[in-house]
Amino acid sequence: MAASIDSLLEEIAGVEDPVEELQSLKTALLAIPVSALKDSVRGQRLDVIFSLLNSSDRAQVELCVDILERILMAMSPVHVVQNYRAELQRGLTHPNDTVKILALAQAIQSLSKFSHSKPGLDKLFQTDLLQVMKDVMATSDIIRYRIYELVVEISSVSPISLGYCANSGLISQLLSELTGDDVLVRVTAVEMVTTLAHSQHGRQYLAQQGIMDKISNMIRGAETDPFSSLYLPGLVKFFGNLAIMDSPQQVCETYPAFQNKVFEMALDPDPVMIGVALDTLGLLGSNVEGKQVLQKTGEKFKAVLSKMSQLASSGPTELRVRSLDAISQLLSLQPEQQTEDLLALTESWFHLLSSQPMDMIRNISTQPFPELHCGALRIFTAIATQPWGQKLMINTPGFMEFILDRSTGQTKEAKDAKFELIGALAGSSTAAEILGSQHYIRVKTYLREGPYYVSAVAAVSTEGAD
Repeated sequence: MAASIDSLLEEIAGVEDPVEELQSLKTALLAIPVSALKDSVRGQRLDVIFSLLNSSDRAQVELCVDILERILMAMSPVHVVQNYRAELQRGLTHPNDTVKILALAQAIQSLSKFSHSKPGLDKLFQTDLLQVMKDVMATSDIIRYRIYELVVEISSVSPISLGYCANSGLISQLLSELTGDDVLVRVTAVEMVTTLAHSQHGRQYLAQQGIMDKISNMIRGAETDPFSSLYLPGLVKFFGNLAIMDSPQQVCETYPAFQNKVFEMALDPDPVMIGVALDTLGLLGSNVEGKQVLQKTGEKFKAVLSKMSQLASSGPTELRVRSLDAISQLLSLQPEQQTEDLLALTESWFHLLSSQPMDMIRNISTQPFPELHCGALRIFTAIATQPWGQKLMINTPGFMEFILDRSTGQTKEAKDAKFELIGALAGSSTAAEILGSQHYIRVKTYLREGPYYVSAVAAVSTEGAD
C-alpha cells in the first residue's frame, strides 16, 4: 500500500488539476486503518499536498485538508513539529477555515506533547505560535473558540504553561469575553473558564484576576438580564465545581449569591434551571462539609428537599432521574464519616422526603423504567451502610425479600445496581447484628454468587416457558 501512496503522490505532483488524483489518494488512505497507516506514510514528504492548499479551488483545498488530517494522525506529534512546523504556522493564517482548524488541531497535539516541561515550552514558543494564533482569532468565531480551547488546554497542564499563555494576553482576552455583549460567546467563555478552574494553579490565577467576584456579580445581575437563562447555568456550575474542589463552606460563605441562586433555581418552573440546581445540590451534598453547609440553611433547604421528593415521584423522567441521583448523593456517608451528628442529619433528611420514604422509593423502583429503577436502588445503597437505614430495611415488611429477589430488574444495569446495594449491606460492620443472622447469611450468599447468578430452578422454569 505504501507503493500505491507513493505513486499517487507522484501523479498529483505531475498534473495541473489534481482533484481526481486527490480523491483517489483520500480513498486509498481511508481504506487503511490508522494503526497500519503509520508504516505506509513513514518517510513521505507532504510538501506537494501542503503546496496545493494555496489554491482558490475550494474542493481541492478541502480534499488536501482531509488527506493531511489522515496522514498527520498517523505521525507522532514530535515528527509533525520537526518537519512541518512552518507549513502549520502558515495554515493558521490561511483564508480557508478548514485549513486553520487543521493547523490548530495539530498545534493542540504538539503543545500537549511539549507543555509538560519548561525546555519543551521554551523550544516551542520560540516560534511565536501563540502570537500567530492571536493574530488569526478575528477571522471567524469557530477559529476564536478553537484557539480559546487550545489556550485553556495548554494552561491547565502546569503553572509554567499557564504563565506562557498569560503573557501572550490570550487568557486576558478570554476572561474579557465573560462580560462581552455577545451572550453566546459569554456562554462559551464561562465553560472554558470552568475548565481552567479544574487545576489548582488555574484556580489561583482566576482568583488573582478577580474572576470569582466577577462571576458572583454576574449571578447577582442575572435577574435584570433577559438573556441570563442562557449563561446562568454555566455560572452556577462554575461555583459548584469550585466548591467541591476547594471548600463548600468557604465558597458558599464568600459567594452567598451562588447558594441563594441554586435554591432559587431548584424551585424554578424552568426544567433546565431545575436540572442544573439538582446536579449542583448533589455535588455539594456528596461532601461532608457540603452537607453541613446545606443543613445550616434550615427551612430553605427543607423546601428544596421537598421539591426534590416531588420531582422524584412525579416529575418529567429526566428530572426524576436527576432528583434520585441528587438524593442518593445527599444521603451517602462513608463508614469513616458516620459520626452521631452526621447520621442524625442524613436520617432526618430521609424522613423529610415523605411520610413513608421507604415505600415511596420502593414504588419508584418498581416502575417500568430502568433508569428510575436504578436511581431508586442507589438511594437504598446510600442508606444501606448506615445503622438507621439498616433498621428501616429490616422493619419494612417485605423489603429484604424485595432486594434479595433476583427476578426483578433484568437489565445488566439493574443487576449491577442491585449488586452494589447488596455489597454495601454485606460490607457494613453493623449489618449482621441489625439484620439478624438469617437475612445477613442470604445477603452474603447473594454477594458470593455474583450479580448475574441464575438458580437452577429459575433456569429450568425459563426453559419450560420457552
